[in-house]
Amino acid sequence: MTGPVLALDIAIIPAFTVTSDHTSLGTGMAHLNWLWLLFFTLNACVLTHSHGHKDGYDSVNLLIGNGGRPPNGSGGMIPSTAPPFGMTRWVAQTHENYVSVTPYNWTAQTVHGFQATRQPAIWMGESGPVVVVPGFVEGGIKAGFEERGLKMQKATEKISPAYYSVVLGDEHVGEVLVEQSATSRVGHLRFTFSTSATPYILLESSRPSVITSTPTNVTWPNGDVEIHRVSSTVHEICGSNSERQDSIITPASAQEAGAGFRGYYCARFSYSSPPSSQQYGTIQNTTHSPFSLSSSGPSVSAYATFPSSTSVTLRIGTSFISTSQARLNIDSEIPDGVTLEETVKDVEQQWREKLERFEIEGATQVEREVFWTGVAHALQVPFLLARRITHLIMRSIPRSNMNPALTTLATPPTSRKANPTRATQYGTPTAPNGPSSSSSRPSVSPAWCAACSTTLTRSVSLSTRNSNPRPDSGWLPMWKNVVETNIMVGTHADSLIAEAYLKGALATLSPSELNTAWDAVWKDATVPPLNDHNTSYFDREENVDYEVRAGLSTSYATLGWVADDIHSESASRTLDYAYDDHAASLLAHALGKTEQAEFLKERAHRAAFTLWNEATGFMEARRGDGQWAGDEEGWTEGDKWAYSFNVPHDIPTLIAKRGGNASFVQSLDDHFEGGHNDHTNEPSHHIPYLYALAGAAYKTQLRVREIARRDYNNTPNGLAGNEDCGQMSAWYIFSAMGFYPVNPVSGEYVVGSPFFDKITISLPAPPHADDKKERRLTIVARGAPAKPYVKSLTVNGRVVSGRHPVIRHEEIRDGGEVVFEMSDTVQRWGNGVVFGEDADADHQQVVVDGADHVEL
Repeated sequence: MTGPVLALDIAIIPAFTVTSDHTSLGTGMAHLNWLWLLFFTLNACVLTHSHGHKDGYDSVNLLIGNGGRPPNGSGGMIPSTAPPFGMTRWVAQTHENYVSVTPYNWTAQTVHGFQATRQPAIWMGESGPVVVVPGFVEGGIKAGFEERGLKMQKATEKISPAYYSVVLGDEHVGEVLVEQSATSRVGHLRFTFSTSATPYILLESSRPSVITSTPTNVTWPNGDVEIHRVSSTVHEICGSNSERQDSIITPASAQEAGAGFRGYYCARFSYSSPPSSQQYGTIQNTTHSPFSLSSSGPSVSAYATFPSSTSVTLRIGTSFISTSQARLNIDSEIPDGVTLEETVKDVEQQWREKLERFEIEGATQVEREVFWTGVAHALQVPFLLARRITHLIMRSIPRSNMNPALTTLATPPTSRKANPTRATQYGTPTAPNGPSSSSSRPSVSPAWCAACSTTLTRSVSLSTRNSNPRPDSGWLPMWKNVVETNIMVGTHADSLIAEAYLKGALATLSPSELNTAWDAVWKDATVPPLNDHNTSYFDREENVDYEVRAGLSTSYATLGWVADDIHSESASRTLDYAYDDHAASLLAHALGKTEQAEFLKERAHRAAFTLWNEATGFMEARRGDGQWAGDEEGWTEGDKWAYSFNVPHDIPTLIAKRGGNASFVQSLDDHFEGGHNDHTNEPSHHIPYLYALAGAAYKTQLRVREIARRDYNNTPNGLAGNEDCGQMSAWYIFSAMGFYPVNPVSGEYVVGSPFFDKITISLPAPPHADDKKERRLTIVARGAPAKPYVKSLTVNGRVVSGRHPVIRHEEIRDGGEVVFEMSDTVQRWGNGVVFGEDADADHQQVVVDGADHVEL
């Protein structure tokens, strides 16, 4: 692509997204889909040299998490093709997708087209899709979803991150082999027809679209389509549509700008042999217009026919800017002359470069598939939409389409989600699992962390410099899916930026950009939303303005809690806000803003425990007059059990509230043994690691492995709950390595129980490092598959005491060696509550009686 760089249209969609599910501190930004970099920062932004063909790529099974009992028990994942963090993913369409329904399900027997999708998670909506549909004229040119379905020959289906293929057929007229790959913004498809009939390809520009999760709530987005011919043959079909399924929850002040959204595409055809004659036309609703070159309105499609038994290749560029930009994306990413095989090879190499930074020894094939598929899931979002725009094109772009933005930026409540691949190096920017926001993501990769935080900062900077700034200018997104959606309840972008800065991921920002970032974080913490005094902000509430910190002015700023009789999900909000205050206080301190740091620190530690009901020993929502609201009120995707463990920034006080280590451990036992731990959602993800912080590390080691065995496998039902932009997989990856970011902004990882004999991660050099050599982080735990208990631990030769079972970020960000000594029996290491607080021997064995003793 050539031309001056005039705009960066960036949309980071779920990897750091605030997903649609609310999960709170305990869940870690559920939608901040942090690929969890925890450690390994696959420096998502930079592609480095290949590491050879190892089995990482070959162990990815993209059907994992596609099944499950919908909607809450489904992993919500699809077998799509695109490079890591690709803007547009391509998938065989078996269903019309909307909130709670994905476009592909493994049980389907028919395919209705091949869809360009940007649906970031099962509980978020689609934006600007286009569907490519093969068919046969003799059966009639069919635009309607049900009628156009072709029977799938399941045995022929081939699935990988870079290539998908399947044979479809109409038993009466013939078959077609469909092959698919994709770069970030361009789909590359080939249709090889085997038939004596006349085949066609149809482009669906606009379709009936379901709004919300109610299938009868159908809208009719406007679309347009144009056919461009060269020398009597169809050369391109281009179009656009206004479909944005989350439009009804756009904040009121952003509605006008959001209304200008369109998804654009341009499909360019090439033939194995040019047709001597060709039919083409458009369809609107059920009205066919043969030889029509354009059409607009709802349910608009265009088609072209081809000779029988021919091969047709299609390169289809996508854009949120214009059809001209979609063309430029084709020329830039898959120019004329590039074959499908070359595209597949290039995209596969991009995946291998990331996936094969991990090497594993001692894992079963099932575990390998779960692990590497988890890494692949975590590398899908957020997705970065960046394009270079020429002056000519830029003049025609609506201002609302030019702002750099993070699309599908999910920042659920205190997300802990981290991409083990990215987090390690720069840290795990994510909000700790927090109440009411699906934020259980461990943390983010250095690179992504830097990219997301930098983009956030520059987006805010751009909006605040507008000559006529919007009322919401200067706040950070909560769950941005192209446009802000108000989903989730915390402002975990605060935590993201703080973590990114503290872990060195924002070294490339200028002082003015850092100040802009701080100003946005400070505004989140101190400026309430419009009409805060009388707006509930219930989940997906329509016709309200930007939610930011609902309840800040009515009670949180003065009393320390969000009032349940005014605002929805009040208890989860309170705990999320407390964590975000904590993160912001650390950022303020690092920037030398002492007064603000002390203010936020005091509020963070006070506010969380304003919900502690001494009479019950649980967190509980409170009304504006201070009265308790009831232990079932005020929660987001969780309950009093999960959220009563959601103060990741002050676990010592939480332990003291429960009466000390022994009592706290008993409360954790009550939580697990009473069936209250719900690993299908983020608020519970950090809880098994709390045992280790209370002197019962062996129980963390057992619980983590139990969850891994029960809730993960290599089948379509292999995720116990919504992947939520990578959080479910991020938990598994971190846990397999043997540690987890309970409090991401702290720079500490709580030790668990590594699953495998050895994991080696190749880390890119930090962007600010003088030495650009890659680093290697090695985690050794010989015998771990059969030995769950930790006997001793060293990090780069430092003996880690069981009294403080954590690994510090700075110890591993540049690589290093983590060595676990494992045992098949419970050891003294980390188990002071078992031996007594004064126990000082780290290498003695103990026999644990009763249910806790496990023979392996």
